[in-house]
Amino acid sequence: MTRDLIPLTTPDVSHFARALSRQMPEAGKPSHLELLNMLARAAGFRNHQHLRAAHAARARLDAPAPDEGFDAARVERALGCFDAGGMLARWPARRNLQILCLWALWARLQPGLALDELQINAALDGWHAFGDRALLRRDMIGLRLMTRSPDGRAYRRVEQRPPPEARALIRLLAGRGPR
Repeated sequence: MTRDLIPLTTPDVSHFARALSRQMPEAGKPSHLELLNMLARAAGFRNHQHLRAAHAARARLDAPAPDEGFDAARVERALGCFDAGGMLARWPARRNLQILCLWALWARLQPGLALDELQINAALDGWHAFGDRALLRRDMIGLRLMTRSPDGRAYRRVEQRPPPEARALIRLLAGRGPR
């Protein structure tokens, strides 16, 4: 039988210990379940069952939905195109990986903000290392991830829901680097 491991963290161990000591019975040793409930309450949960339910909900939210057709190998290959700082280090040869990488750059564009050509170039230059911002701009416009005004002066991100693999890549890159 395998057990679900439930992590328990607290920002203030001293407060946790005080809350736990207030719950300790005066006489006798608490049972296993009573001790689990005391630990959970000291951490801010109603009881151990509430702690378990909160942990299970977080795990479900963090995991990709199984019905989304998620290809983890493709996401991993696209992730390999980015360096440890989150910069697109190389342009992949395969088109499906190029598109995933463009979605990652799209996610870094501020929603609703119109950028002139100098601003979009500066942003793209900060997010890639292979020196072809025009390629990135054209591809993002071609894929309808970004629009350009008819006079060519304003670029704007097109709001839409990324596909499952793109969402996974965006999530993995979120803590890595430049915004």
